[in-house]
Amino acid sequence: MDEELKREIIIDNYQHPVHKGLVDDEAYIKENTNNESCIDNIDIMVKVENGVIEDIVFDGEACAISTSATSIMIKSLLNKKVEEAKKILLNYENMINEGDYDKKLLGELNVYDTIYKQPNRKMCALLPHNAIKKILEEIEKA
Repeated sequence: MDEELKREIIIDNYQHPVHKGLVDDEAYIKENTNNESCIDNIDIMVKVENGVIEDIVFDGEACAISTSATSIMIKSLLNKKVEEAKKILLNYENMINEGDYDKKLLGELNVYDTIYKQPNRKMCALLPHNAIKKILEEIEKA
């Protein structure tokens, strides 16, 4: 994916994020995630039914990387089985941290494949990952 296309995808998902806005529904599990070194502070809510991610919503104040990563991640995980979602999350984390990962699993999330070159932005890209991973772990324990 060329750099210009990456920029366009990031900007589009920052300016027009999907599923922005929290819901008042006890079927969702909510997690807050923030970056202590900047303004990023996002609440993410996930609804899982019968082992499938039915919905993810978010709200908060965040930079372009955090907001766009949240939007793209939501699109990537919706309607996936929890096990599939966990594979995507693991591969995404590995990509951000320069580990081995399967590009085919990540789709649009590949726009962050060079974020490691800006170490201060890695946490921005990992915010939605961290919250959703924690929620899925909670669901598995229940």
